[in-house]
Formats: sequence, C-alpha cells, structure tokens
Amino acid sequence: MKKILFVFVLLLGGCSLLWADDVSFVAEAPQSVVAGQQFRLVYKVNKDAKDLRAPEMPDFEVLMGPSTSSQSSIQIINGEVTRTHTVSYTYILMANTPGSYTIAPASIVVKGQKYTSQSLTIKVLPPDQNTGAQASANNNQRQNRNASSQSSLSANQIFVKQSFSKTKAYEQEAILVTYKLYARVDVVQIGHVKFPEFKDFYTQEIDLDPNRPWQVEHYDGLNYNTIILKQYLVFPQRSGSISLDAGEVEAVIRVANQTRSNSFFDDFFNTYQDVRKQLTIPAAKLTVKPLPKGAPAGFNGAVGQFQLQSDLSSNSVQVNEAITLKVKVSGKGNLKLVKVPAVTFPADFDAYDPKNDNKIKANMAGVSGSKTVEYVAIPRFGGTFDIPAVRLVYFDPEAEQYKTLQTQPYTVEVSGVAAADAAAPTVVLPGAHKEQIKNLGTDIRFIHSGADKDLKPMRQAFFGSPAYYLAYALPLAVFVMLLIVLQKQAKENANLVRVKNKRANKLARKRLKNAALCMKAGDKARFYEAAVQALWGYIADKLNMAAVQLTKDNVQEKLQQHGASAELINDFLQTLSDCEFARYSPVVDDSLSMENCYNRAADLIGKLEDTLK
Repeated sequence: MKKILFVFVLLLGGCSLLWADDVSFVAEAPQSVVAGQQFRLVYKVNKDAKDLRAPEMPDFEVLMGPSTSSQSSIQIINGEVTRTHTVSYTYILMANTPGSYTIAPASIVVKGQKYTSQSLTIKVLPPDQNTGAQASANNNQRQNRNASSQSSLSANQIFVKQSFSKTKAYEQEAILVTYKLYARVDVVQIGHVKFPEFKDFYTQEIDLDPNRPWQVEHYDGLNYNTIILKQYLVFPQRSGSISLDAGEVEAVIRVANQTRSNSFFDDFFNTYQDVRKQLTIPAAKLTVKPLPKGAPAGFNGAVGQFQLQSDLSSNSVQVNEAITLKVKVSGKGNLKLVKVPAVTFPADFDAYDPKNDNKIKANMAGVSGSKTVEYVAIPRFGGTFDIPAVRLVYFDPEAEQYKTLQTQPYTVEVSGVAAADAAAPTVVLPGAHKEQIKNLGTDIRFIHSGADKDLKPMRQAFFGSPAYYLAYALPLAVFVMLLIVLQKQAKENANLVRVKNKRANKLARKRLKNAALCMKAGDKARFYEAAVQALWGYIADKLNMAAVQLTKDNVQEKLQQHGASAELINDFLQTLSDCEFARYSPVVDDSLSMENCYNRAADLIGKLEDTLK
C-alpha cells in the first residue's frame, strides 16, 4: 500500500511539472480594419487569472466587453500528460476615423503576480470612397448571386497586383517583387499559378508563412481582402530595360446558383457552386542602371552595405603550432554572390583548405547575414612573419559610390627551431627559412667510371619506317570517317521540326516514367506536375509549338488542323485541367486519383502518336 501511494505521489508530481507551463498573456486583433465596421480585441491567458485591466482606448468605440470564455484539454501521449487551459477576454470595438492607432498593453494577475500583454498597432482604413466603383461593385455582387461563369465578374472584383520595391536599380541591387491577390468576392481556393520568369536576374524566393491570414487593404477607393501569393528578391545581372512576361493565376470563387427571382429571401434559399476564374498578372518593365565606371582594383561585383572583420587566434606561437585566422563579411546585399577576400600566408606556413560558414537569410528587407572563412596555418620555422591585410571593394547603391574595406595586418612571432630532414644530406644555416635551404647532396651527378660497361647496339631509326607513315595515315583516315558521320548527323539535325517530332513520344514516356516514380513515392504535388509537363511537352514537340504558344485554345486549333477527333481533343484538354486541379486540391475523388490520371495520360499520348504520325 505504501509503495502504491508513493508511486501515485510521484505521478502527481510529474503531472504538476508538466502543467507548470510559463504564463502567457497575449493580445490579438486584426492588423487592419475598415472604419465603421466592428472587430474583436481578444486577450488570452493560459492560466486562471483575475483583475484584468484593459488600457484606455480613446480612438475606438467599445461596443461590448469584456466577455469571458475558457477552454481546457488534457492529452496523454506515450505516458506523457499535457494539459492546456486558456481563458479569453473579448471586446467588440469599432473605429470611426481612418488612421494608425496603438492599443497600449493590458495587465492581469496570475497567482498574485502581475503580467502584461504586448501593445497592438491597428490600421483603420477609410470606407469605400469611390461611389461610382462602389455602385458597380454592389451591382456585381447582385449579379454574382445569379452567376454561373467567371465572365460575370468585373475587373475590380478580383485581380492580382505585381509590385516592386523600386523600378529603377543598379546591377546586382536587390529588388523586392510581390504578387498579391485582391478580392471583393469569396475565394475558396488558389489553383494553377504561373508566375513570370526572371531570365536576367538572380532570384531568391522569400519563405512565407503557410498559415498567413488574409488582410484588409484600401486600394483605389475600395477595400479588398488581400493575401500575398509569392515574394521574390531579384538581383539584375545586366543593365538596360528588362521586360517581365505576364503570368496567370487560377482562382476558385464561390457564387450563388441562378434563381428565377431576386426576392428578399434568395440569400436564404440559394445554393452555391465553385467557379474558376482566370486572372492575369500584367507584364512589367524594370530599368537597370550600369555600375559607375572607374571601379577600384579588386572589385568583384559586391553590391550592398557590408562590413569586413578578421580575427587571429594568437600572435605568438611555437614552431609546428597551428594558428587560426577568421575573415568575416557581413551586411546586406547580394551576399550569396560576394567572395570573401583570400588570405596570403608567408611561404614558411603550411596553409590548409579553408572552412566556410555561411549564415544568410532572405526577407522583405533584403538578403542579409554573414559569410565567414576560417583558415588554419602551421608555421614550420622560427622567426617574425607578417600576414598582410585583405581588402573588400563593393558598391553602395544608396551612397552611389564604391567603398573599400580593409582588415588589419598581423605580425606573428614564431619561436623554436624545426627539426632537420634526415632523408637527404642538407645544409641548414642558422635562422634560414625553407626557401633558403639548399640540397647540396643532389646538385651534381658525376659520369659513371666503373669497369663494367654494358654497351648495346643502337636501334633502327623511327623516321622513314613503315610505322612512321602508318602513324600519319591512321589519324587521317579516322578524321575523314568522322567528317562523313558528322556531316550526315548535321544534315539530319538541320530539320529541327523533324527531330523534335521524332523524339516527342520518347521524351513524353520518359516524363511519364518520372511521374510513375512520384506516384510510387506518394508525392502528390510532384506527380501531377510531372504528368502536366509530359502532356504539354509532348504537344510542344509534336506540333512544333513554342512555350508562349501553349494555350488550350492554340492546342485545340492545332490538333484540329492535324485531323484529331473532337473526342480526343476534349479528352486531352480535360485531362490537363483535371491534373492541374488535383495538384492543388486538398481532397480528390477516385476519378482524379494519381493512378487514374497516369493511365489517362499514357493512353492519350499513345492515341495522339497514332493520330499525328
């Protein structure tokens, strides 16, 4: 009985340790709201608390609150007990004047100790100001209740905006590119997306939070729900006017089914359906300025704002004792393309391969971090040695000038004498370094004068022999044969259309094989991507179509010209659409499963190959 009681007390103690989480007291509210609309301000604490003291909020009208609610849960996983307890205090607020306002921290008491939340900054947006656009938007909303296709939506209801942190920049200067979706309708899902390609740029994609919420933004007199689709940091690699192609985004929008009347009760009895809407990312141009002439010696293309540091482990060592020299480049700019200056060690030092340590991150502020190179060198002789300084030359686009950074030079005192090499007779002068050492034992080689003289007759000369002429004839014959074969291949490859047409089926089967491997691995996203690439790639090679011409309308017209049946064309286009939809859909039915889509794609390529011979 005592043992059971002892074990029970230990379990209670363990549970109490697991439950003794740190106190968390946070405030939650939307980052932006519309003037005249209500929103929630919630304070959450993970312990039983009392005496909540909310701050004064003169910029907001408190409509209700605080209302209190609590939630508790206990989980036991592999014998570990986890308990969560949250108490929420909710206020209903409303702001009437546009602007940016700060809500001061609130305080609460938990077990006699006072805790404070963080402050919040809320941006209050003006209401829809464009009366004409607002009337059009309201009219479109009424039309959306009876909409059954994407054509009924106006351009200001949903669109994608491409924005740049700057439209004029220097070569290698970072430009933030943002693709943001603006919507005044109910967006259910983002489907197929094709962003513009940055052909003349070095590109760094910014990692976005997959659970990022939609935000309200005031644009062109109207308020939109917005979400960032993608962000890139791009570094132009050449100067001049650089064009960016247009892109495409497919959005799934929920609209009401058509009804016979527009009565007051329609909103209560209508059913809804999902409609796909094709959005266009407009083309754009960027102006890239060349770097100024007259760059200092040693400039290797570094652009940004940088710092240069160095650190030597010791200035006084013994012979054969290692020293470490670190050179660090830090700052913001095209850091991934920056080369850390190399260190030149004295000739009497054995330097080993350097160790690189890169800590670089990309965010909306640019690419920043550091690159560190660690050198290890071992002095082999005593004396005083100098390690010269290293220089970094870079261009500062904000100051619009070249700048030079330089580390300090180092002097190393090496004490002790290196052991002489006994493998060969040498002469080592006191205080001599290794470049001054001379090996006297092998400088002179005398003629052998012994009694044994083994003389042999000289062989026949190679010049003029049959082997001599054969050595000329064989390469000439091989050259002529290669020339004939290459001319034949060049004649066959001259007809690029025929070559691409001939290889289309082979390449498509190879892409389908990659899709089969992804299906076997259970990689859904890569499978559907490989299947789509196999279908598009086959059509592009078989019909000699460029990538910019690969649209469903163009493909349908080309297939009709080549005598493909309407049923075959519809099967091809439907398979493409199903694969693209299943790639981004969280749940797919059996008709869109990976095995079904794979079999449909393989069967289609076989039928098209028979039709387009």
